[in-house]
Amino acid sequence: MSWTTAIVAGTSVLAARQASAAGKYNQAVQNRNAEIAEQQADIIQDKLELDLVRFDQQFQQLQSETKVSVLKSGAELSGTALKILRSNAEQAEIEKDMMEYNAKIGKSRVYEQANFARMQGQIARQEGRAAAIGYYGQAIGTLAPYGESLLSRKTEAPLDLTATEGSF
Repeated sequence: MSWTTAIVAGTSVLAARQASAAGKYNQAVQNRNAEIAEQQADIIQDKLELDLVRFDQQFQQLQSETKVSVLKSGAELSGTALKILRSNAEQAEIEKDMMEYNAKIGKSRVYEQANFARMQGQIARQEGRAAAIGYYGQAIGTLAPYGESLLSRKTEAPLDLTATEGSF
């Protein structure tokens, strides 16, 4: 076996290890991207809760202003005034439902991004493994012609040191 054959085989083994390491690294990057996407889902939920509180405060202010306007005009808080307040409440519920729906859609989108990132990571890992197997195969292919000659080399019989003078 020549030294160039050994270098080629060694280089192939190193390339296999690098391919495997690159696959692991790319998987780690995609897993981190998935974690970030899941954190965005938490942010969307937190923002929804904050927006709902703020909306309720603004709605209560609107209802109070409406009551004050009706009473200030000298009208009673009945009939049309109650219809206006009830209509405002119905519209407020519709708005809140839309806010919750949009948050659910946003969370679904980022969870899907997280799942996709994990799948990409798994694919990157498999690609690294496949490349590593190819490089290992290349190393074996380089050394294969020398395999039989390395295994069939005759070696000298080991020296029997038990019968020598001064043995322990």
